[in-house]
Amino acid sequence: MKMKNFRFWFLTIALGTLAFNACQQKNMDGHNDFDTSSYNNYPAFDGQLGVDYTKGKTSFKMWSPTASTVTLKLYDQDLGGTPFKTVDMEATEKGTWSISINENLLGKYYTYQVRIGGKEFDETPGIYAVATGANGMRGQIVDLASTNPTGWDKDKRPPLKNLTDAILYEIHVRDITIAENSGVTNKGKFKGLTETGTVSDKGLKTGIDHIEELGVTHVHLLPSFDYKTVDETKLDQPQYNWGYDPQNYNVPEGSYSTNPHDGAVRIKEFKEMVQAFHKKGIRVVLDVVYNHTSQGDESNFSLEVPGYYYRQNAEGGYSNASACGNETASERAMMRKYMIESVLYWAEEYHLDGFRFDLMGIHDTETMTELAKRLHDEVDPSIIIYGEGWNAGDSPLPEDKRALKANTPKMNGVAAFSDDIRDALKGSVFYDDEIGFVQGNKELVEAIKFGVVASTQHPQVDYSKVNYSKSAWAPQPTQTVTYVSCHDNHTLYDKLKVSQPKATEKDLERMHRLTSTVILTSQGIPFIHSGAEMMRTKGGEHNSYNKPDALNKLDYNWKFQHKDVFEYYQGLIEIRKAHPAFRMPSTEMIQKHLKFIDTKDPLLVAYTISGNANGDSAKEIAVVYNANKSSKNVSKFFTKGKWKILADGNNANPKGIKTTSNLVVNGVAPLVMVKE
Repeated sequence: MKMKNFRFWFLTIALGTLAFNACQQKNMDGHNDFDTSSYNNYPAFDGQLGVDYTKGKTSFKMWSPTASTVTLKLYDQDLGGTPFKTVDMEATEKGTWSISINENLLGKYYTYQVRIGGKEFDETPGIYAVATGANGMRGQIVDLASTNPTGWDKDKRPPLKNLTDAILYEIHVRDITIAENSGVTNKGKFKGLTETGTVSDKGLKTGIDHIEELGVTHVHLLPSFDYKTVDETKLDQPQYNWGYDPQNYNVPEGSYSTNPHDGAVRIKEFKEMVQAFHKKGIRVVLDVVYNHTSQGDESNFSLEVPGYYYRQNAEGGYSNASACGNETASERAMMRKYMIESVLYWAEEYHLDGFRFDLMGIHDTETMTELAKRLHDEVDPSIIIYGEGWNAGDSPLPEDKRALKANTPKMNGVAAFSDDIRDALKGSVFYDDEIGFVQGNKELVEAIKFGVVASTQHPQVDYSKVNYSKSAWAPQPTQTVTYVSCHDNHTLYDKLKVSQPKATEKDLERMHRLTSTVILTSQGIPFIHSGAEMMRTKGGEHNSYNKPDALNKLDYNWKFQHKDVFEYYQGLIEIRKAHPAFRMPSTEMIQKHLKFIDTKDPLLVAYTISGNANGDSAKEIAVVYNANKSSKNVSKFFTKGKWKILADGNNANPKGIKTTSNLVVNGVAPLVMVKE
């Protein structure tokens, strides 16, 4: 009996010791109590992550389920020096680590340092950082409420009834004001886009006033979050990048601020810029690049949870559909959470009105759909969401799950760029000598018509003859962005010039005007590359992402030299705004009101919009695009009587240029008119 009791006692002690040792091992190894053979097994956390500041306490929380330990380091400065406090964080629920410091840490800097087993990783500000010092190396503790400009609580989004009412204008923060003749004091900065009353040396409006004068509804900012390639400690030296090399997604870019060392400054100045645009009646879209990071193993994602946020190829390395060395895995729970919470943060904290997704085809359709729903339900249904519906390379993600142009029907509330109309108008972006409709290509009538109806289903489009798409891919016109040029590849002027080396400047201008007319009179959401309204050139450069200011800047001398082109763009925009028929919000409406005319001429596209479409005051509108070098009398195609000419390739005015019954369209020119 005594022996049995001894054995029971010994077994109890032994089991207790094993349990204690197992508990100790778990504490030493953090959260390593799950099967790490698949990233899908990692515990997903649905709560708040990042830094929560109050005067009496600052709380830190980050997700690193494979970490053995996570150390928080606090600094007095953003670069150099040693931490004034180092503290181990506590392993908490579902792979998270937390710590609260009961001090007022306002303005201090911080990093996390993750150890996994015997490996200690570099310090990181954490992927949820919202403020950093110079070069984004350390996070900064800020009071976000104190970064709000005066009147920020009264800042409102300018009105937008339908998404098709939008007219997008793509700018690079530096390009738009950096020129010597911009008249802007804070050249190349967020603050430069808050300066009003600026003029060029020729007395023409520049900067934000130029954008307002043009008449667009939305300004699209090339990446303006914190990116890697520009050294923010050497801003007195020539540096340039478009910004497609993400470092800290939720932090404004420091080189666009007046003080990159103080994280609160860039936040406030970004908000001031948004507020300035809103006061002008212009909404603001941010170009976001969640599809890849500037670095792989050294990225903030990798320094927190190695491998998790990226897709891997069959060999185990990074898959590379971005052609930038890696691609992110939006289908994984914590990457999906990150993307959605990031855009919600920008929309709410910075009052942003839309997002453009770089290489959207790398993301999965489920994430994009949920992201759009959250933005529309929780912030504002008028927020615009669009992206590049393609990849730069193959991906392990199955094609039917990718947010490609062809899968747009799976993504309610998300639009895609139409490369169909882009290349149909002026030739492929990849082949310099390939020509489009405006240069005289006779094989592209159906592709032009496809662009006119915004990639939707229309009974008069022969989809078998569309250049890229063999079926309608946009369920509604609100899901197509109609464009001909952007920051990528040649400017419109440069493409026309390289593909037509014998053309005169006047010839190039006629093609340029015809192209812009197609974009601004087609259905869908029109998009303009900044400077197109003054025939911007980059000297024939295809890819200027890291080229000098001399190549990338908007030279306001072009506005003086091509003032008539600028005024023509103004007129086209005014015509589009004055006539809702060009902005029909549904496919059914387009099918009912828009009818193509068979001209029997492969370089002559004509159509009518009748029946007071979309509440238009005009009972009948007619549009002709003539890519023939000779003029054409098109009277026979339309009802007899007087027509008011709104645009003819030389002038554009919603009040009309002239009234006539003899309908002649000039060579390489449009004709836009309403029935009297």
